[in-house]
Amino acid sequence: LRDDLNDSITDAEVIEMLAQHLITKPVFDALFEDYSFASHNPVSQAMQHVLEVLQEHRLDKEADTLEKFYASVKLRAANIDDVTAKQKIVVELYDKFFRNAFPKMTERLGIVYTPVEVVDFIIHSVNDLLQQEFGQTLGSKGVHIIDPFTGTGTFITRLLQSGLISPEQLPHKYQHEIHANEIVLLAYYIAAINIEAVYHSLLKNSPQSKIQNQQSSIGNPSYEPFQGICLTDTFRLGEEDLISSLLHNNSERRKRQQQLDVRVIIGNPPYSVGQESANDNNQNVVYPDLDGRIRDTYACNSNATNNKALYDAYIRSIRWASDRVGDAGIIGFVTNASFIEASYADGLRKCIAEEFSSVYIFHLRGNQRTAGELSRKEGGKIFGSGSRAPIAISLLVKNPIAKIRGKIQWHDIGDYLSQGEKLQIIRDFVSISGISHAAAWKAIKPDSHGDWLNQRDASFGKHILIGQKDGSEDAIFEIYSRGLATARDAWCYNFSKSSADKNMRRMSNFYSEQLLGYSKVNRAEISVEDFIDADSTKISWNRGLKNDLRRLKELPFKPDCLVPSLYRPFTKEWVYCDKDYNDMVYQLPKIFPKTLPHNICIGVTGSASRSAFSVIVTDKLPSLHAVDMVGSQFFPLYLYEKTEESPSGEDLFASKGSGESYTRRDAITDAGLTHFQAAYPAAGEGILITKEDLFYYIYGLLHAPDYRSRYADNLSKELPRIPAVKSYADFRAFEKAGRAL
Repeated sequence: LRDDLNDSITDAEVIEMLAQHLITKPVFDALFEDYSFASHNPVSQAMQHVLEVLQEHRLDKEADTLEKFYASVKLRAANIDDVTAKQKIVVELYDKFFRNAFPKMTERLGIVYTPVEVVDFIIHSVNDLLQQEFGQTLGSKGVHIIDPFTGTGTFITRLLQSGLISPEQLPHKYQHEIHANEIVLLAYYIAAINIEAVYHSLLKNSPQSKIQNQQSSIGNPSYEPFQGICLTDTFRLGEEDLISSLLHNNSERRKRQQQLDVRVIIGNPPYSVGQESANDNNQNVVYPDLDGRIRDTYACNSNATNNKALYDAYIRSIRWASDRVGDAGIIGFVTNASFIEASYADGLRKCIAEEFSSVYIFHLRGNQRTAGELSRKEGGKIFGSGSRAPIAISLLVKNPIAKIRGKIQWHDIGDYLSQGEKLQIIRDFVSISGISHAAAWKAIKPDSHGDWLNQRDASFGKHILIGQKDGSEDAIFEIYSRGLATARDAWCYNFSKSSADKNMRRMSNFYSEQLLGYSKVNRAEISVEDFIDADSTKISWNRGLKNDLRRLKELPFKPDCLVPSLYRPFTKEWVYCDKDYNDMVYQLPKIFPKTLPHNICIGVTGSASRSAFSVIVTDKLPSLHAVDMVGSQFFPLYLYEKTEESPSGEDLFASKGSGESYTRRDAITDAGLTHFQAAYPAAGEGILITKEDLFYYIYGLLHAPDYRSRYADNLSKELPRIPAVKSYADFRAFEKAGRAL
């Protein structure tokens, strides 16, 4: 399985797969006894072989407990002849069973199920685009079609049922030019059965059925297995050429697929950027080649400093699909729509405009990571409870002879629509041609930043930056920092100082126990992941803490690390601030050292904020989410540098009994101050603007409604730039307002 899927497959996941096979094989036998699926499918054959080897351990005793379950399925299936009804039983069984039995896999792979209205829209749209761009259809010979993340096979079954492939074309298409991949064994089984059952039901009434029966497989003249489906990790295809001896036939299918000139890619890619907690031991897999392509294209063309989200599974899917179709082809995906506007995806948008001749984006909205009126405008979630993210259908065309490249067409489904209303609109449109007939496409011309929607005010760039990390231009603040990211807020934060002390002592003591135990084992044979106790009531693991354990690093509890913090807007708590037990402290030790000298900083929403721009000021160490849940940036009045010896001077702050001392200096740069002093040369003799004045001017200005409304689109994508207001009197008015606030 590791050879056929990827090297990260654990022993526990292999056992899960065998369990899926053991539990479901009798179900499939009962529902689809006419199609002999289990005896023809290469993966099912291999799994059954493994289970037969295990029979000496009396595995049948365990399976006996499932007899009542099997009997109920057989009873339910006994009088159902309609293939669609059988499919419904299987998909319901999969959905309800799988989500409860294997929740970690569901989360890691981002499994959601696609409404048929969306599937049909994508299929018909791709067919229209094939005719428009290449003079072909989905039924044309030589047009290879693949669903690389097939799930339960809905895209392929709806393709077969669409009527876009004629009865005469159907046998050849089914046998040679339709392909599907799936990484989850149970989904793979269901997809194969669904596709085979639909095909045979269509063939039964086809004029070609007699010919097909004569050419069908030996042993069951009415059965033609679907050879185009592979149990595989699509992202790993092309990374390595490992062949599994036990799954030899599956490996051969995968090799054949790799040699094909794929013209059409359709599907619903997985949505998952990474695990929520390292306690889950459920991290997403790394793909060196594919991730390298993202780094060299999407990340390379981005101005964002944090590119982690570019390795979300759905963005990996776009990169993989674009490379897979080569110079000519069509991609039809339904995905998370965050890439359309997010600041981190500017490089992706630039690459899409460069790589594709035509781009059609049908925005279905449904972003429920918002709140209030904005949430109500977003309307119902297309995937129901499956995803709270905004959703879009993307049709991406590569036509090498197109005269115009990067032509982007956009359609927004509208405000305040329920899920049912959205699906009805999609159904009524049928395909992108339906939107064209309604004259509803809006042409988009990307700006220089790669923005498609809510494009920035160009005058914003004339003003001085509030902060700049690469030194490429003058900025007001020398450094700035994100808020404290503990990765274990439940442990590190508390309204009660004694409770925070107790919690962190308990976790530190448990870490010490784990450290002692791990130091005594053979670490060459036992990994940290296999050794640790991941009980979240005892400890909160993250990558850094696991690495410390791997290095046998001692991490004692430090009482002086408990300090006051701004946890959320206007909400103070005690926090254990220490780089050993916090995921990231960023530049905060220079702004709020543990000795707690006076400081104050301006906090603003991060550039990827889900809400409107906001600003707050605090004299307490801030959390990452003190202003905004996506992340917050903080700009201090002062900086503190630790000194080895106590120099003379007024700006010296020493901690009693700690032996530590700090030198204080201004965080605002001389260049930043000079910029504003030069803006008001006629202010008057002896009237000076100080760095403290400028600090409060900035805080006042960032509250100004005119500033926020004019530059709303800029502030949603980048850090603030600070204009010099027209007069010295106006400057003082904003400074006074800032001090009052």
